[in-house]
Amino acid sequence: MARIKLDRIHKVYGDRYPAIHDLSFEIEDGEFMVFVGPSGCGKSTALRMIAGLETISAGELIIGDQVVNHVDPKDRDIAMVFQSYALYPHKTVRENIAFPLRMAGVAKDEIERRVSEAARILELTPHLDRKPGKLSGGQRQRVAMGRAIVRRPRAFLMDEPLSNLDAKLRVQMRAEIVKLQRALGVTTVYVTHDQVEAMTMGDRVTVLKAGRLQQIDTPQNLYQRPANVFVAAFIGSPSMNLYQATLAGSQLTLGSQSIALPEAVFAARPGLGAYSGRSLIVGIRPEDIDDAAVTDKRDYAEISAPVTLVEALGAETMVHLALDATWVDAEDPDIAAAETMSRTAVGRFSPRTQLRAGDRARLAITPHNLHFFDPDTRESIW
Repeated sequence: MARIKLDRIHKVYGDRYPAIHDLSFEIEDGEFMVFVGPSGCGKSTALRMIAGLETISAGELIIGDQVVNHVDPKDRDIAMVFQSYALYPHKTVRENIAFPLRMAGVAKDEIERRVSEAARILELTPHLDRKPGKLSGGQRQRVAMGRAIVRRPRAFLMDEPLSNLDAKLRVQMRAEIVKLQRALGVTTVYVTHDQVEAMTMGDRVTVLKAGRLQQIDTPQNLYQRPANVFVAAFIGSPSMNLYQATLAGSQLTLGSQSIALPEAVFAARPGLGAYSGRSLIVGIRPEDIDDAAVTDKRDYAEISAPVTLVEALGAETMVHLALDATWVDAEDPDIAAAETMSRTAVGRFSPRTQLRAGDRARLAITPHNLHFFDPDTRESIW
């Protein structure tokens, strides 16, 4: 096991395309760290640099106490699990798991012991003499995990290992991977584009955008205290609703309507007072909007909006709302206001709501849970 340190890491490709900018943070010994972000954000590139499969243009990469910039992948003592299972179809499960040990010249008795132990942990013992073609997708993924486990590496590196599985199996497998990592205590770096996967698996989560670190924190802190507009919108599903607003004293104006902010909001965010008389960006999570006619919430502010779509999901109802305020695009600050006026807010309503498309809904907004961002820097206001 080992800590992993990235110190001012840069990656520039031959066409001078900058894939990673000044990436600096530490992954603690035994920690489960998740890299998450949209396609092309650099998360897999960062993982491949840790593995040694991509060269580092500048900066230092340290595993344990060793700078490994120029150390071959095979000498870094790490194990990778990829999106593709990369199993040998003509070999049995036993032979697939044992393969890296045979290549390393490990004694036969020790190979058998390690393979049996990995199979027991991964519940593959009944399948050891079967070939991959006779296994389910989840079983094949566990074989790939077993091949990594038997090596007893200092770190596991996993690049979207569940993306080939169906939704139900993904949920099951991510729980199994977390339990396995906890049991083994091995430092693990896990890449995913799925923010739900990131939030449910990681001790900490690294959010990347266009090769730049946006925030690194625990899942709960990312959700409750996002560093900027991008993180706020990326973490949480459905995404946070973001609108242009103005503040005058304690009155927050959102389109043609206003919300009175209690003193507790300003106490929690001392920097907010400096925005009186100024514009800002307000963020409202879907779970902080409800149908005022049936809500159990207290201390809420009420506004209204037309309902454009209702999605009844059983335990909750997603309601789309046409607020008459200017939507803010989380990724592109240059999107014209006219292009965003047609976008709808989403509220996660109680299933007791009787609202239908075409109704004008009375909305219960929780002021204490609103998020505020500077319109120029797009960073959170605290």
